[in-house]
Amino acid sequence: MLRRWCIPLAGLGLVLGSVAAAGTASAASAAQHAATHMIRPAAHLVRPAGHGTRPLVAHGGPANATSTNWSGYAASGRTFTSVSANWVEPTGTCSGSAKYSSFWVGLDGYNSSTVEQTGSEVDCRGSTPQYYSWYEMYPAYPVNFSNAVSPGDHFHGSVTFNGGSSYTLVLQDTTKGWSHTISASLSGAANSSAEVIAEAPSSSSGVLPLAHFSPVTFSSATVNGSAIGNFSPTQIIMVDNAGRAKDSVSSLTGGNSFTVTWLRSS
Repeated sequence: MLRRWCIPLAGLGLVLGSVAAAGTASAASAAQHAATHMIRPAAHLVRPAGHGTRPLVAHGGPANATSTNWSGYAASGRTFTSVSANWVEPTGTCSGSAKYSSFWVGLDGYNSSTVEQTGSEVDCRGSTPQYYSWYEMYPAYPVNFSNAVSPGDHFHGSVTFNGGSSYTLVLQDTTKGWSHTISASLSGAANSSAEVIAEAPSSSSGVLPLAHFSPVTFSSATVNGSAIGNFSPTQIIMVDNAGRAKDSVSSLTGGNSFTVTWLRSS
């Protein structure tokens, strides 16, 4: 399965409380190209908000926010050069309709129009959950890894900015014993945020239903080599259009661990 294409969505290009232009020439060109090359089965998944990963956030203060597509923690307010975390692939429960959930670490996307991230996913098509992993460097298309992923697999992910336009993305399934180290380039990346996130992907029609996943715990979450809690990160809660929480996000334990618990699909 191919991961979501990065297609700007009209009307979804704002992070509330900040300026988020979604109509750059390069983004429009990427959108036009991607729109004619959608080949992912079941649903054409994209990253919302212009470049594809910005959350649709309403800030509730410096320490918390709500979003229709993100939950977890985001550090911002300075330059970030690395982010890493561990998590266990949760079990998906599928009830017949298409639903999607992803779990990742990344730089940028919270308050910028670039993205560098890697993670895993559980999607529902019919009653069968599908598990896989991927990395993304917008505006390049997302790339799926071919390795098998199963619920209960222990993951370690990291994204590191090496200077210039150079990045290293690492994803390891320590349960199955496979690992990928990706060397990638992205000019003009902002390096303005670092995130550890559970996400409801989106299509051209908006945010898709969140696949039912067992509680997922992110641990050893570090930013710039230090616990993410040292950077006063924003806690993000995913909500539906009526403002009801779609999952819960625990407080940080030890400054570097938290659990996301599914509550509803939409």
